[in-house]
Amino acid sequence: MKMDILRCKTPEMVEKEIWIHLLAYNLIRGMAAKAAEAHDKQPRLISFKGTLQTMTAFQEALRCATPPDRQRLIAEMLRAIAHHAVGDRPGRVEPRANKRRPKCQKLLMEPRGQARKRLLQAG
Repeated sequence: MKMDILRCKTPEMVEKEIWIHLLAYNLIRGMAAKAAEAHDKQPRLISFKGTLQTMTAFQEALRCATPPDRQRLIAEMLRAIAHHAVGDRPGRVEPRANKRRPKCQKLLMEPRGQARKRLLQAG
């Protein structure tokens, strides 16, 4: 869910960002559980990524739908979510390593215009 880098600066906002990510995760897992219940499947066997992609695909249609159509769309979305099963991948091994590497450049701690001016003056 792209939570590997938090973008907030203050501790209070970092806490809020973490809570929002947890809320989003639980909402997505909740939809997967509803889809599993409606289609007689186990919630753990429904793909998180597939659920997220399906919800994203349906969001505009749900936003524009009238209340009677919304119920039909939700039922269709749950059916689509239930079809995104977690694959059986025997022998799959994933290394536990960080792909991100530190950059050797310094951080830009002043406005870009000032930094350009300083570099041009330095020669």
